[in-house]
Amino acid sequence: MILLAIAVIVVYFPSFSFGLTELDDIIFIREFHEYNENLSNLITSFHRGLFDAVKDPYYRPLFLDSMILNYLASDHGQNIVSYHIINVLLHMGSVLLLYRFFGKLGIKELTSFILCLLFAVHPVLSQAVAWIPGRNDTLLAIFILSFFLHSIDYSETDKLKHLLLSALFLLLAFFTKETAVFATPAAFVVLVLILKKNWKSRNSIIQYSTWIACFLAWYLTRASATIKTNISPAQVAHDFIPRLPLIIQYLGKVFLPFNLSVFPTQQDTVYYFGIAALLITVVIIYLNSARNIKTALGGAAIFLLFLFPVLLVPNNLNEQSFEHRLYLPVIGILILLSQSSLFNNKLTEKNLFLVAMVVVLFLAGLNMAHQKNFSDPVTFWTAASETSPNSAYANMMLAARLEDNQQSFRLFRKAYALNPKEKYLNYYYGVMLQKQDSVMQSEKYLLTEKNTSGYYECDFYLARVAMEKKDFPAAINYLVTYIKTDVANKIANTNLLLLYLDTNQPEKAKDHAKSMITKGIEVPQALRQRLGL
Repeated sequence: MILLAIAVIVVYFPSFSFGLTELDDIIFIREFHEYNENLSNLITSFHRGLFDAVKDPYYRPLFLDSMILNYLASDHGQNIVSYHIINVLLHMGSVLLLYRFFGKLGIKELTSFILCLLFAVHPVLSQAVAWIPGRNDTLLAIFILSFFLHSIDYSETDKLKHLLLSALFLLLAFFTKETAVFATPAAFVVLVLILKKNWKSRNSIIQYSTWIACFLAWYLTRASATIKTNISPAQVAHDFIPRLPLIIQYLGKVFLPFNLSVFPTQQDTVYYFGIAALLITVVIIYLNSARNIKTALGGAAIFLLFLFPVLLVPNNLNEQSFEHRLYLPVIGILILLSQSSLFNNKLTEKNLFLVAMVVVLFLAGLNMAHQKNFSDPVTFWTAASETSPNSAYANMMLAARLEDNQQSFRLFRKAYALNPKEKYLNYYYGVMLQKQDSVMQSEKYLLTEKNTSGYYECDFYLARVAMEKKDFPAAINYLVTYIKTDVANKIANTNLLLLYLDTNQPEKAKDHAKSMITKGIEVPQALRQRLGL
């Protein structure tokens, strides 16, 4: 087990020097700084949505709590390395629990070790580790694997402590991510199909009752939270069939991880790797005459169960096929592989180990190469736009981070041509026009974004439009609204102060100047004297 821990540290050591990607991580660390400052929000997290307190369909309180604790332990979000260290430690915990789990399934010790090494270094899982918000999947895996282990122990010993611990970890999994709903069907597969427990024994009935109680506790808590479930069953049903080929795409990335992406889309992902992977799987299972077909079927079922939530996400909510979602499904594939000819052949254990080490080193090399794409925003979004060229969002996010204005403008136009309704795109397009001194032309794009997404940054640039139109009251209103969100923005605060002075509102100017001083924002000496401060 020590070797497994060392493998994780060696492969993911480069991630300790990474910063933010500016895909969600900047929201949870920078934009949520006020939320993260308050320890009482450890409870509040159970009563709100993930990204937005009231307008969010995602409910993931334990992830929010992990970010609060990490924020406070990292010099108030300044020490980003601590976030990456925690992510690596969580992955290490998953790997070690997986080794114990495979032992409980009766998988040979050497086979378990090799399978866990593959899990530890596999590049398709690097997003769950190198990308800070990916920790939601590693946290979920820790809780679900612990739930599996104690469920197995209870089925074998009838000891109450294992029943209670299995319930605790199941609850923790529920409050981590919605995917945990499929943990109990997966546990049924483990207990009944793989371990051949009696599905209607007294012991089993007690476990089922506990699972139902945990689900109800989570469901009722979630129902009382201020979240907005705007997912239409009709839209889910409409998108379900077109998303089914994702199974083939994901399978290809597990067996032949040569087309990985930090921001993958179904449209830009090829199918031939997945088709080849499916054929390989059938052949290597068929060639193993000593295979345990129930264990093989159980592995396949676990893969599909944990992948099923991806198929239920409607495109209007999220059209990305992120690879961190494979973190749990891969466990099913590894169980399936334990029954393949890869581990049941004429090779001696020594030779099998040597061949496996070659594969592990190769995958580790791919991982470390792919991992670099998560090091900083420009690298991340460059990789995203290259691997998903038809993603308006990826092109937009890269354009917003480039210093080369010509290339940036070209990418913005490309993004607009791909999807003019992409969230934030009208904002960025408006900002681009202002950089080109087309201030008046930017107004319609900024207003469109403000009316659709409500993005607060629009107010800052709409204030400039109002200034251009000599509509000073409107400019003041925009800046006042903007500062409610970005309270310490020096430019916005100074502009508002100047507007109060230019519109002969000395009392408001004085009050605002005092507010700036309280917030630690410098007020020019000339303005201080003018206001008598």
